[in-house]
Amino acid sequence: MSTINYTLLNRQLEALLDTRDWLTNSAQTCAFIQQELSELNWVGFYLQREAQVLCLGPFQGKPACHPIPFSKGVCGAAAREQATQRVDDVHAVADHIACDANSNSELVVPIVTDGFVWGVLDIDSPQHARFSQEDQAGIEALVATFMRQTDLPRFL
Repeated sequence: MSTINYTLLNRQLEALLDTRDWLTNSAQTCAFIQQELSELNWVGFYLQREAQVLCLGPFQGKPACHPIPFSKGVCGAAAREQATQRVDDVHAVADHIACDANSNSELVVPIVTDGFVWGVLDIDSPQHARFSQEDQAGIEALVATFMRQTDLPRFL
């Protein structure tokens, strides 16, 4: 697999996010990542619109699971722990929520503002061990750009 230039992708995302609107920017971010990164089958946001529950937001891919409690799955762990989850084999995770049987690896980055979990960015791949440490750092930087350029309302 070729090396991804996340610095360039970050500059492109900065230019793309030309509004402060959370809905527009989250939709654009999903579409951009889905278009620019290879071997992905789902990219989307889950938002905390009720306490300790993630609700489906803008995404690219097949229809998805909804809702996801903080107590279950890789997305729930990212929200609960407020830490990125990088999973090489989702089938090895006891409480994995299988929305698409073709997904084999997953990267979930929490979006936290002032200690509040606004949501998570969830990225799935049909390839086992698709996400490297470099991918994790690159996607975390893209999420930081999304957060910096977006007004994130509290839904609770």
